[in-house]
Amino acid sequence: MDSGVSSSNRLGEFLRARRDLITPRQAGLPEYGERRVAGLRREEVALLAGVSTDYYTRLEQGRERHPSEQVMDAIAAALRLDAHESRYLFRLARPEPRAAETVSPRTPGRALLRLMDAHLDAPAVLTGPALDILAANRLAETLYSGFARMDNLLRMIFLDPAALDFYVDWDRAARGVVSNFRAGSAAFADDPSVTAVVGELTVRSPAFSAIWVRREARPRTQEHKALRHPQLGEVRLDYQSFAVTDAPGQQLFVYTADPAGPDPDALARLGRLAAVR
Repeated sequence: MDSGVSSSNRLGEFLRARRDLITPRQAGLPEYGERRVAGLRREEVALLAGVSTDYYTRLEQGRERHPSEQVMDAIAAALRLDAHESRYLFRLARPEPRAAETVSPRTPGRALLRLMDAHLDAPAVLTGPALDILAANRLAETLYSGFARMDNLLRMIFLDPAALDFYVDWDRAARGVVSNFRAGSAAFADDPSVTAVVGELTVRSPAFSAIWVRREARPRTQEHKALRHPQLGEVRLDYQSFAVTDAPGQQLFVYTADPAGPDPDALARLGRLAAVR
């Protein structure tokens, strides 16, 4: 995913980034004297994981290629990784053979397009592993109508000024989309669309770069969204993501309104606006 970086180096970068985020106090370790790093030292992670400092150092440097499941479980616990981050760690530590790596298809299936256009009375967006928007139905286009371009969710959030108004909590949305992107694109690290969007945003968006280096990896399968539409005002929706099983790397995002939630008429208002547009 980081262009030109081997899987072993991606593992090392992930380990370094995650230990930088854990303080000795959080890890239950005593703090003695002045520290030059805010997070954990290598020897402290090794101690917590029950491995030698030399072994852990080889992992970070990409010189240990076959860590056991027990060792990776122990390191995940030492770094306080959740289930999603632990799965991402295992994927980096034990990558699939090169033959299993693939480029995600960019063409939506015709049956899926019919479902989105004719049978889903809700905003629906189909994305690839780089969060390129491969298809969107009429309600989704209306929902995102305030953006200059509806081409890629990452570019829209980090490069379009409209995002700062559209997302009521922009900081949360930004961290969430990057974390979801890292988790979802892990199997497609060499997909040209993935490397291209990382390269572009690393250069053009300091905000993206600051979040990207944290190496957070957590898929967002469902979430409540507070949005601010330029014509409808504040809109509160829930979204659910679905993996497209016959097109690895593609995800379908569908927005719904909870009848018992804070904005039960959100889809009705969006539908009326879509009809006018």
